[in-house]
Parts: sequence; C-alpha cells; structure tokens
Amino acid sequence: MSELIERLHLPYSPAQLFDLVADVARYPDFVPWITGAHVYRRTGDKIWTEMAVGTGVLRKRFSTVAALEPPHRIVVSSYDPIFERFEQHWAFAAAPQGGTDVEYRVDLRFRPLVLRLMLDRSFTGRARAMVSAFIRRAHALYGRSA
Repeated sequence: MSELIERLHLPYSPAQLFDLVADVARYPDFVPWITGAHVYRRTGDKIWTEMAVGTGVLRKRFSTVAALEPPHRIVVSSYDPIFERFEQHWAFAAAPQGGTDVEYRVDLRFRPLVLRLMLDRSFTGRARAMVSAFIRRAHALYGRSA
C-alpha cells in the first residue's frame, strides 16, 4: 500500500476537529470497521490505545500511540507486528476565510502477505471512507456550518 493524502476544508475550528480526532474511544461509534477502541494510557501529549478492527471474517487487534500537538497536529503510529509501516498524520490549520484546512496522510503496509493481498485493493476506498466518517461526525456534533 502506498501513502494516501486527503485535503479538505471544513467550517469548524481547528480545536473542534482536533478534539474529534483525538477522541479515540468514540471511534467505534462512527468509524466503519473499528469495532473497539480502548485508551489504556494518556499523558499530556500522548495517547496509547488498543484498537479492534473487523470486516467480514477478518478481525484484528493492534496497539497505537498518538502524539498530540493541540490543536494543530495528531500523528498516530503503530509498531504492532502486523504492520510493516503504520503512520497517520492529521493537520489542522485555521483558514483565512474561516473554518479549517485539514490534511490527512496515511501510510500503511501490512507485514503478512495474505493481508496485503486482501486489503491493497480496498485501501484507498477505506481511507477515504474513514475521512468521510469524520466529516459526518463533525456535522453531527457541531452542525453543518460553524
């Protein structure tokens, strides 16, 4: 899998969007295929979680660590053995015309060949579906316009 970059503008503040993405425990409520999220450690600038994902017969747990730079950036990594590479970057910048310019980057590669073969084709669609889920969640929490 290769890196995917999504850029968009949303009518919310960087702080609102940062808080939405940093609220990992709520992911199972709105992100497709995330079936569980447990925050097991939190410091001022880091969150350690155990995530559970699943679709069809495929189910897997893995751990992540998120570095927080409120309200501008969140970098999520995993060193779980299932991944050869796992990095997600969220950046939130106040836009001159109001609202926030958002950049989402994901770079993911599974270690097991069978997972690579199964998920490579659907990677871009799943990453975009995840971004769409965050947009829908922002609309539900903050309204369609700020």
